[in-house]
Amino acid sequence: MPVFEEIPPAWRALLAEETASPRFAGLQQFIAAETAAGKVIYPPREQRFAALAAVAPQDVKVVILGQDPYHGAGEAHGLAFSVPLGVKTPPSLRNIWQEIARDLGITPPQHGNLAGWVRQGVLLLNTSLTVEADCAGSHAKRGWEQFTDAVIHALSSRYAGIVFLLWGAHAQKKTALIDTARHCVLASPHPSPLSAHRGFIGNGHFSAANAYLQSEHKAPINWADA
Repeated sequence: MPVFEEIPPAWRALLAEETASPRFAGLQQFIAAETAAGKVIYPPREQRFAALAAVAPQDVKVVILGQDPYHGAGEAHGLAFSVPLGVKTPPSLRNIWQEIARDLGITPPQHGNLAGWVRQGVLLLNTSLTVEADCAGSHAKRGWEQFTDAVIHALSSRYAGIVFLLWGAHAQKKTALIDTARHCVLASPHPSPLSAHRGFIGNGHFSAANAYLQSEHKAPINWADA
């Protein structure tokens, strides 16, 4: 499978070492075998690198890290926390909208598609880029984590002034990959219904991210434009 060719050209050089590894080859073999066995994999193949396709590395201003794609039919489209237009807004994203409204005093959109953020330089990256239908976490520890770790490390080492929003313990483990002297790391509980009211609501991350971007002479994100 020519997976390397599916990775957007702007990212290929940054990720060449990881994509040439036996581990990445094993990951692709695993996905091919699962597909051949008749299992449904989300998101569709053409959307698996959608987060990278949407933002060139030099244009990334904010990274929001998710875990794995939504595993319900029609929900995952390659952007963490986001769903296509017309799909019901997931609970975690409803809590994200609630915090944006509280933090910035704005009225959030009535949908769950975050393409507007992506157009402004927000990388919506899951740590695993595929999942089996109706089976959360099913493609964890198969090699995707090392690939997305390479994405985070490349951004940290080659650029400066990026905001990393790390929500929940899983995302916060990635702090070790980030040069905190060159970037801004904002951490809080996850926006899921299980933890949102234990510190996600009230974290002020959206205004803090914009304040940091402006201190780095970068345009702030219009969080209402999604």
